[in-house]
Amino acid sequence: MLTTPAIPQGFEMFEPISQYQADRGTLERKYTIKQSQEYFDRIDRLYEDWHAVLDEIHYGSLSSDAKVEYLLFRNFLNKSAFFHSLEREDVEKVAHVTDFASGLYEFIRERRRGKTVDGAQIAKLFHEAAIRVNLAVELLEDQPEFDSWMIAERASDVVKDLRENLTEAYGFYYGYHPEFTWWAEKPYEELIKAITSYEELLKDHFSSTLAKDDGSGIVGKPEGRHALINRLQYEYIPYTPEELLQVGEEQLAWCRNEMITASRDMGFGDDWRAALEYVKDQYVPAGEQPEMINRLAEEAIAFIEVNDLLTVPELAKETWRMVMMSPERQLVSPFFLGGEAIWISFPTNTMDHDAKLMSMRGNNPHFCMAVVHHELIAGHHMQGFMNQRYKPHRRMLGSPFWLEGWALHWEFLLYEMGLPQTPEDRMGFLFWRKHRAARIIFSLKYHLEEMTPQECIDFLVHEVGHERANAEAEVRRSFTGRYDPLYQLAYMIGGIQFKALKAELVDTGEMTIKQFHDAVMRQNNIPVELLRAVLKGEELPENYSTSWRFLE
Repeated sequence: MLTTPAIPQGFEMFEPISQYQADRGTLERKYTIKQSQEYFDRIDRLYEDWHAVLDEIHYGSLSSDAKVEYLLFRNFLNKSAFFHSLEREDVEKVAHVTDFASGLYEFIRERRRGKTVDGAQIAKLFHEAAIRVNLAVELLEDQPEFDSWMIAERASDVVKDLRENLTEAYGFYYGYHPEFTWWAEKPYEELIKAITSYEELLKDHFSSTLAKDDGSGIVGKPEGRHALINRLQYEYIPYTPEELLQVGEEQLAWCRNEMITASRDMGFGDDWRAALEYVKDQYVPAGEQPEMINRLAEEAIAFIEVNDLLTVPELAKETWRMVMMSPERQLVSPFFLGGEAIWISFPTNTMDHDAKLMSMRGNNPHFCMAVVHHELIAGHHMQGFMNQRYKPHRRMLGSPFWLEGWALHWEFLLYEMGLPQTPEDRMGFLFWRKHRAARIIFSLKYHLEEMTPQECIDFLVHEVGHERANAEAEVRRSFTGRYDPLYQLAYMIGGIQFKALKAELVDTGEMTIKQFHDAVMRQNNIPVELLRAVLKGEELPENYSTSWRFLE
């Protein structure tokens, strides 16, 4: 007789979380018209179905690990549903721009199951839709303008979504279905031409005091205070944007004072900017950057092991590697990206002279010392290596405050422990710490509509000391690179969370620092507040909500 194997304690939520991921993936692949009522209704039902699954789970019978995952999964569903509802509201505001398209949407839906089509009828559908689109184009000038460029862009995106899905559905039949091909080819070409024109015109159909482009060429989408407040709650950060801005200002002032100390040690007096310029000019010659990065990575690993800070598996040390960043990618990532591979930014022959110098100066050895370990060991490479091996089902439920906070925690720790021995190396660490503080300020103020992209660029140049091209790339990355609006502030705030947690567990003698770091690496990516509860052995009630005032 077959028996159902017992679920190991601590893994009770593994199957529900894995099944949700599979369900979401299959629905995303099926319902490709993402800016449609059909898509929003179906994903809403997915959230409802999985909330019902959670309601059937007896929370009190779960192990401690599974309780954490239950709370995280519920929070994930709530967060996803909330931002899904905001997306729906945005689309509903502009849904009328595709009033001409009901038959086209039906054609797209029926194509999914390969319905046999009547070529003449489809040609008529395309032809009549093109007439209606061309009429909408003619009448657009007399229609009320959208309140902002963001709404206008959403309207254009709705039409673009229709166009892309229509193109895919047409391609399914074209060439394979002789009658369809004979009838539909010319009407389709006319329709796509009309839709493309309408799509472009909608982008500029707005009147607003909020400029789409402030002259920087960087066009993002400020999220607003309401959404920021909700994001912070879902990330288990019980603070307001204004409280976090104060943290950014305090950290900025601390870094400025430390830079002045390093500047004095370098012989530049209180002129930290002059000292920073000197440090930038210590770049290595073209062709030697990878060797320098390798040396810094090995030095960081040796420092960690000599000081018994973390267990580093031999395979983790063996398997990291390097990739050179393309010139195009350096426009949004002028420094490093990391993980199993460290992506190195450094000039190529295609860059002009000024761009080459700015890239070399911005990636000098003293700056690099502060971030190579952030990207590799004990930062992102170590995280990815361990996350694949310990509680991997938690990765979906993770937080940028854990991901980037852990890497920044090591910047804090290694600075305090004396890895940077010269004032030039200290200046490199402080440059990046100042940059993290500045990220809190410019990212929040941008999303609160208190700073424009150009003001953010100027702020990074004058207050942090960035090369202008690198500052532009940083701001472009922050607001057009598909990052969560909280992502850039998560570095410093997450680092402060880990610093507070270390104070509770290590500085009090409850754990050694190695025990602390090893324990963190075995819990995978979870919000630091819940990580704290796990490491302290706290039992979490089913109605748990964020409460850890780590800044205090």
